Amino acid sequence: MEKLMIRGGRPLQGTVQISGAKNSAVALVPAALLAESEVVLDNLPHLSDVAVYSEILQELGAVVKWDGDVMRIDPSDLQSRPMPNGKVKLLRASYYLMGAMLGRFGEATIGMPGGCNFEPRPIDQHIKGFEALGATVKNDHGSIHISAKQLRGAKIYLDVVSVGATINIMLAASRAKGSTIIENAAKEPEIIDVATLLNAMGAKIKGAGTETIRIEGVDSLHGCRHSIIPDRIQAGTYMIAAAATRGNVLIDNVIPKHMEAMTAKLIEMGVHVEELDEAIRIIGRPEYSAIDVKALVYPGFATDLQSPMTSLLTQANGVSILTDYVYSNRFKHVPELVRMGANIRVEGRSAIVEGSRLNAAAVRASDLRAGAALVVAGLTVKEGVTEVSGVEYIDRGYDNLVENLQLLGAEVWREG
Repeated sequence: MEKLMIRGGRPLQGTVQISGAKNSAVALVPAALLAESEVVLDNLPHLSDVAVYSEILQELGAVVKWDGDVMRIDPSDLQSRPMPNGKVKLLRASYYLMGAMLGRFGEATIGMPGGCNFEPRPIDQHIKGFEALGATVKNDHGSIHISAKQLRGAKIYLDVVSVGATINIMLAASRAKGSTIIENAAKEPEIIDVATLLNAMGAKIKGAGTETIRIEGVDSLHGCRHSIIPDRIQAGTYMIAAAATRGNVLIDNVIPKHMEAMTAKLIEMGVHVEELDEAIRIIGRPEYSAIDVKALVYPGFATDLQSPMTSLLTQANGVSILTDYVYSNRFKHVPELVRMGANIRVEGRSAIVEGSRLNAAAVRASDLRAGAALVVAGLTVKEGVTEVSGVEYIDRGYDNLVENLQLLGAEVWREG
C-alpha cells in the first residue's frame, strides 16, 4: 500500500493553483446524463472519484473523452441499466445517478453508495424528494429501485439541510412536468454550480444558493459547455497548511467570497490574510491565539475543513474548542493526531485542542479530510519523517497534492 512520507519543519513558500471543485465535479458529471447531446466540462479535477464516474458513464453507453482538465460527455446513446453493485460502491456521490437516471429514463436502480465512512449519512431526504415527485422507491437487497411513469412537480420541504438531496431533487425535477419548489434547500456554491450547468442545458431553475429553489420542468435538455468553480475545500486546506508552517503562500484561482468563514477564523488566530480578486495570500506568524470554531452548513465554517483545522489549532497557544454541528462524530483523525503528540480530547460533538508540539509518527487516514489533517500535521513536525497511509482516501479529493506541496518547498514523497 502506498504511503505519503513527510519531512516537515519547512515553511511553505510560493504559489499554488486550485483546481475545479471536487464536490461540484461529482454532481456535474452525472448531471450531464440528462442531456441528449454532448456536454463539455472545463476545469475538471483529476481525482479518483471522477475517474470512477467516467468508467460508470461508459458502462451505461455514454462516450467519455479526457483532454487535460476537459471532459467531453456524449450521453446520446445512454441506456437505462441497473447498477446494484460494482463501481457505484466505490464512491459516495454515486447517489446522484438516482436523480439523473430518474429524470432521463423515469427509472433507476443503484446500489447503496460507498466512499468515506466517517459517519452514516442516510439518503432519506433524497427518497422523500423522489416520492414527492411521484416516484415509487423500493429497497431491494441493498439496492434502491426508483421508478415513475411520469415525474410531476411538487413542493418539497427538506427536514434537514442536505447538499446531496438538494442536488438530486434538482436533477430529477428538471425533467418533471410542472413546477417544483425545494424549501430549506442547501446554499453551498456547488448547488449554484450544478444549477448553472442545468440552466445552460435548457433547464429553468431559479433561487439556487438560497433556501428556496424553484424549478420549472422541461421536456428535454441539450448539451453545453461549462467551467467548474474552484475547489473551496482544497483552497482552505492550503490556507491552513500555509498558516501551520508559518509560510507565505499565494492561493490562486479561488473565489474569496467562498472562503469568508475560513478567512475570518485565520485572522482571529493571528494569521495575516490578503484577499485579491481571484487569489488569497496567507502569511504565517510565529504565535497564534487559541480560538473556538463551529462547523456549520454554508455559509458557515465548512465541516470538510474541520479535520485539517484541528491540526492547525495544535499550533496555537492555549485551548481551542472545535464543534461540528453538521456531523456528530467526524473525529477519526483525532486518535492519529494524538499518536503524533497532540493534546486533544473529544467530548460529544466537540474536540478540545490544547496547543502542543507534534512529533513524527506512522499514522493512517480513515477518510479524505482526515488524511488532509494528517498531512498538515506532518508538515509542522520539525524532526523525523511522518508516514501517512490510507493515501487512496486523500486521492479522492486532492489532485497533484504531492507535486503542489513540493513546488511550495515541502519535502513530501510517495512510497510503496
